[in-house]
Amino acid sequence: MDLFSVLRKMKILVVDDDEWIRDSLSLYFENEECSLLALETAEEAIKLLTRESFDIIIVDYRLPGMDGLEFLKHIQESCLCAIKILITAYGTDNVISKAKDFGVVDIINKPFTSDTIEHSLSRLLIKHNQGSVPNAAEADMNN
Repeated sequence: MDLFSVLRKMKILVVDDDEWIRDSLSLYFENEECSLLALETAEEAIKLLTRESFDIIIVDYRLPGMDGLEFLKHIQESCLCAIKILITAYGTDNVISKAKDFGVVDIINKPFTSDTIEHSLSRLLIKHNQGSVPNAAEADMNN
């Protein structure tokens, strides 16, 4: 599977308060001609999700205001079909358990590289196309 040929047909949302991460991922995916929108806060993302839908949602755990888990809880019912990924430097058992409850299918530990994101997306899209996206507990969380 050519990851980027699949991703070019999808819309990706990234929610992270770290400007460097937002800019890096935006440039990286833009270079591959993929549609990625990066926002700083969960509140901005919730407002956007009332008007638009996304195929993939990548959210940081620690955000100003509403954290990533609260965000995922808030969008749980409205974004059932989106592939949800949590990025965090705080991947405790409690965070992982809650993330799973809110539909997260993979957790990417910070710091991460573009290869880490590619590996996660490749694995999840293969599973998604087979109709069996794993939940966070089943996914490889050692990225």
